Amino acid sequence: MINRNLIRIRTVQLVYSWYQNTNRDLRKAEKELLFGLQKSYDLYYYMLQLMLEVTKVYEQRVEAKKNKFLPSEEDLNPNMNLLENKFIIQLSDNKQLQKYNLDRPQSWEENESYVKNLLEVILESETYKNYSQIQAPTYDEDREFWRKVFKQFICGSEELYDLLEDECIYWNDDIEIIQSFVLKTIKRFNENKGADQPLLPMFKDEEDKEYALKLLHETILGEKKFRDLIEENTDKWDFERIAVMDLIIMQVALAEIFTFESIPTSVSLNEYIDIAKSYSTPKSGTFINGILDAIVHKIKNENLIFKN
Repeated sequence: MINRNLIRIRTVQLVYSWYQNTNRDLRKAEKELLFGLQKSYDLYYYMLQLMLEVTKVYEQRVEAKKNKFLPSEEDLNPNMNLLENKFIIQLSDNKQLQKYNLDRPQSWEENESYVKNLLEVILESETYKNYSQIQAPTYDEDREFWRKVFKQFICGSEELYDLLEDECIYWNDDIEIIQSFVLKTIKRFNENKGADQPLLPMFKDEEDKEYALKLLHETILGEKKFRDLIEENTDKWDFERIAVMDLIIMQVALAEIFTFESIPTSVSLNEYIDIAKSYSTPKSGTFINGILDAIVHKIKNENLIFKN
C-alpha cells in the first residue's frame, strides 16, 4: 500500500531535514523514514475506522430518539439501511482491522464533532436519500453506498485535512494517496470473504521496503558525486543560489537513477518533477527537468548507467 510515490516524497522530506540538523545519524534517519511510512499506514486504518465511527454515531442518534419522552412514529421506526449495511458489518468484523486497532490503537473520540457533522452531511445528501429508499439493499448496494459517500464527502474535505494536519505532521502530505487506497479497498471487498477479507499490506513486498532504505542511503552517501554532477550542468546558474529543496530533489532523483536499474529513467524524472511542482517553487519543475535531462544525457553517453 505504501507505494513508491509516497516513499519518494517521504525521502525528499527526510533528506531536507537531514541537512537542517547538525547532529546527523544515518541509523536515526532510517528509523525516522520507517516511522513516517508507518504513520502513513496508520492513516489508512484511521480512514477505514471513520466509516465505522459514522455508523456508531448514527446508532447512538437512533437510540436517543427512541428513548425520547414522546417519540414520534419516525423515531420509533427509523430507516435501518445504515445500521444494517452489510459492508459496514463486514468491515467491523474484519480480523485484520481488529488486530491492527489492538496493536496500534487510534480513536476518533477527540474529533467527535467532525464525525457528527459528517453524518449530518451524509443524511442530508441525495446519495443517502436514494439509498434510504431501497427496500432490503443488496451487499453490492450497501458497499456502493459507502464508496460514493467516501468519495463525495470524505475525499477532498478541507475540514478533514485541517483535522489530520493537527493530528500528525505526516498525514497532510499523505491524505490524497491514502484515500485512493481506501476507495480501492472498498471496491475489493467481497461478501464471501467475510471477516477474513484481506486489507492492503503496508508494503506490496519486501522489495519496496528495501527500496525506501536504499534510496535514503544512496542519497546521503552519494552527496558529493550527485552535487558535483548538478554543479557541472548548471553553468548558466550560480550553484550557490539554487533553492535548497530543488537541490535535494535532484540529489534524491539522481540516487534513484544511478541505483535502481529496474526503474526506467523517464519514470524517475517524471516523479521527481511532479514532487518539485508540489514542494518547491512554481518554476522548479521546469528548472529541475532541464538540469536532470542534461545529466542523464551525459551519464548515458559516458556509459555510467545502463537502462532505458
